[in-house]
Amino acid sequence: MVIEESNLPASVDIQSPNSPKWSVGEAIGVWFASVLLIMLIPSLFLLPYLATLSTPIVDTDQILEFAKSDPTSIILQLVGIIPAHLLTLGLAWLVVTRMSRFRFRESLGWERGGFRWWHYFLILAGFFALAAIVGHYCPEQENELLRILKSSREAVFVIAFIATVTAPVVEEVVYRGVIYSSFQAKFGIPAAFAFTTVLFAVVHVPQYYPSFSTIFLLTLLSVILTFIRIVSGNLLPCILLHMFFNGLQSIFLIAEPYLREQIPVEAVATLAK
Repeated sequence: MVIEESNLPASVDIQSPNSPKWSVGEAIGVWFASVLLIMLIPSLFLLPYLATLSTPIVDTDQILEFAKSDPTSIILQLVGIIPAHLLTLGLAWLVVTRMSRFRFRESLGWERGGFRWWHYFLILAGFFALAAIVGHYCPEQENELLRILKSSREAVFVIAFIATVTAPVVEEVVYRGVIYSSFQAKFGIPAAFAFTTVLFAVVHVPQYYPSFSTIFLLTLLSVILTFIRIVSGNLLPCILLHMFFNGLQSIFLIAEPYLREQIPVEAVATLAK
């Protein structure tokens, strides 16, 4: 509802994605708020559940351990990410539209920018092929996301929804929309490319540490998405590719237990070699 533009007057001004009206300081403010919301909102979802426990937990270390190990706590915190994403999107809308003076989508770039469907297919095929090679020589290590995925099947479904529906839109709006556009206008394309790419990767490190192969692939994905933003001059191709990438992974996560049941034990042993 926040980004609805159909009610805007036809005469409203439209700003260019590469000539934004928001400043670098405002862009950093949106990013900082997005991180803060992701940290605080899930905790607020957890507090009522903690209050219902028969044995109250008051020690901070015990609360942190319970929040990371109890399946219901994990689900509640994951669900809390959704309103955090919506609030972030609303804040980005306020900054980008200058309180409804400009159109949100046009300001960020809502055109294909020369990208065709087969471009997405080639990029995804090449990326997953490289990921398979990296995974073969440097397998993924245990990390925070894997721990959450193993907590329950419900957690897998919630993560699949967030990763496919809300995260690609919000993350691309913040990083390659609000941040890249402001840095590109102020410092030029090389500086904006480097800063946006690194910032996106660094923010995700706690989620995947110490799996360095995963961090490498995530950084590569950030490079690809930022490069697409540069060559297309639009944010929409970045959002679509991000959605396709996360969506394919989500499908595999959901289907993995069923696929495992269909593979004979002998085949599993062969694949494990």
